Amino acid sequence: MNQNHMTRARHPEYSLPSLLAIGAAIASFFFGAFLGFVLAIAAIVLGVIGMVLAAAPSIRGGIISIMSIVAGLLGIIAAVLKLLF
Repeated sequence: MNQNHMTRARHPEYSLPSLLAIGAAIASFFFGAFLGFVLAIAAIVLGVIGMVLAAAPSIRGGIISIMSIVAGLLGIIAAVLKLLF
């Protein structure tokens, strides 16, 4: 009996920090100044973690992490504007 087991290559998966980062970045625009600022900071930190994890070939999410960092920076600007106006 000869059993040939074919192994499948796993498809790269998105990292949890990159998905949480984009969620926090989007949510930062829908809350007030303080919570929006906190969510924007969280988006930036999680985005950096997601970028580091995306360096592994089995993990995706580098572009999402970059987008969340940019959106987090915009979220900080939006939070400051909400605070002032």
